[in-house]
Amino acid sequence: MRVLEVKAESKISKVLIGEKLSNLGKYINNRKSVIITDSNLLTHYKNSFPQGVPVIETGLGEKNKTLQTLEYLFDKLIELEADRSTFIVAIGGGIVCDVAGYAASSYMRGLPFGFVSTTLLSQVDASVGGKNGVNFRGFKNMIGVFNQPEFVICDTNMLKTLEKKEFLSGFSEIVKAGAIKNAELFGYCENNSAEALSMNNDILAKMVYDAVMVKKNVVEADEHEKGERRLLNFGHTFAHAIEKHTGILHGEAVSIGMVLATKVSEKLGLVSKTVTEQIKNVLMAYSLPTAPNIDIKNLFEAMKQDKKREGSDIHLVLLENIGKAVTKKITYNELEKIIHDLRSDF
Repeated sequence: MRVLEVKAESKISKVLIGEKLSNLGKYINNRKSVIITDSNLLTHYKNSFPQGVPVIETGLGEKNKTLQTLEYLFDKLIELEADRSTFIVAIGGGIVCDVAGYAASSYMRGLPFGFVSTTLLSQVDASVGGKNGVNFRGFKNMIGVFNQPEFVICDTNMLKTLEKKEFLSGFSEIVKAGAIKNAELFGYCENNSAEALSMNNDILAKMVYDAVMVKKNVVEADEHEKGERRLLNFGHTFAHAIEKHTGILHGEAVSIGMVLATKVSEKLGLVSKTVTEQIKNVLMAYSLPTAPNIDIKNLFEAMKQDKKREGSDIHLVLLENIGKAVTKKITYNELEKIIHDLRSDF
């Protein structure tokens, strides 16, 4: 097991890479606790949950990342007589962790909480960094808070029960981490795709560790996303719009979004076509989509609702090279023209 400490302003969050779900009890440490998980995880891993801890079961999928799910969780916590001494544990992927983290942060003005992250995507992204929230009227993560979990357990053995598409989608966030801040990690992804896809535990553990290290350094520098942390949104402005209109997995949308963002970087003269091809080829090596399956006009209209919008401008994360991302403020008029010009590239 390897441990990383994310030292944010609010608290220190420990990320435990290679720790086992079966050891969760020692981190709860005899505290009054409640587990929040989804029906799929309950089926596969219920016998590994700490004995005697009540469980709240949620539904599956993005459709459950809503205010209605929050109401359901609050009702269940009241039924269980949860109070300010209660510790909340989310066991699941990004959706479970996002919703449970927000519920814990707002119930009785805030309860301590921790995560057992069960998908590759959540191990390297959603469960690390303190962003918790829900979608609203189809717009991603529109309502939420910044609040760090006490711990995040990343049990890579649990990845073996993921559906293939869910497993593959997690590699987009690993590639993203390398693309924006760690050229060595990006190269590692290029050179070790076969072993990673065959679930070589050592390879996966290194990828998770290195990707979390990128996020740790960024979060510590800018917990509340005023500057540096915006780099973690590479590809996401496009991705959230694609998700809204197509319903594909977040990781798949991020993969397409990164290709689009790199092509925009190329159009603006920041990178060469070679870099664009590198991004595209490594994503294809993990069987991830690289072309948008959405009308360009609909894509642009959805992008106007992005949280990073400031009046007629948006902060777009672009590349200057593999391992070096920058944030550029660009007007929507300029972006619309660039996106329109990109139609012939796909």
